[in-house]
Amino acid sequence: MKDDSLGSLAWQFALLSLMAYGGANAVMPEIHRQAVDVHSWTTERQFTDFFALSQAAPGPNVLIVTLLGWQAAGLPGALVATLAMCGPSSLLAFGAARLWERFREARWRRVVQLGVVPVTVGLIGASAFVLARLADTSVALTGITLGTAALAHWTKIHPLWAIGAAAVAGALGWV
Repeated sequence: MKDDSLGSLAWQFALLSLMAYGGANAVMPEIHRQAVDVHSWTTERQFTDFFALSQAAPGPNVLIVTLLGWQAAGLPGALVATLAMCGPSSLLAFGAARLWERFREARWRRVVQLGVVPVTVGLIGASAFVLARLADTSVALTGITLGTAALAHWTKIHPLWAIGAAAVAGALGWV
């Protein structure tokens, strides 16, 4: 483990858990900042690789936290980081769901729902920007990112086709 304790992993991911409205991807810029810049648990390249692996693996997108915890402190770090990221938000969601159902007819509920949507979209957009900046280390990679985004936005073609094509290009050494 580098210079941080399991307590530091627990504290950082518990805080991020409570900010992750819309899932772990909504706070990816802050996860990146904490893991790379603040605590040096991982490098920029490792972070990008961990993100790609966590998205490719079956299961929730929060798996990146497990990989970062593993990198920082081995198996105990993986367990602490995962529990810290999932525990507080799960408890909060449980309580909020009960409250939400109790006030299902309240006018303020609709206002809150309408207000949260643009915040969540903005957080996820910021995450996409940070991850693209990390991954796009050449003109070709930037073209792949922009092409995949355009394909996903303006067509009905599934983005996995672009991901597959990019994987083939990488395997052939074109990028």
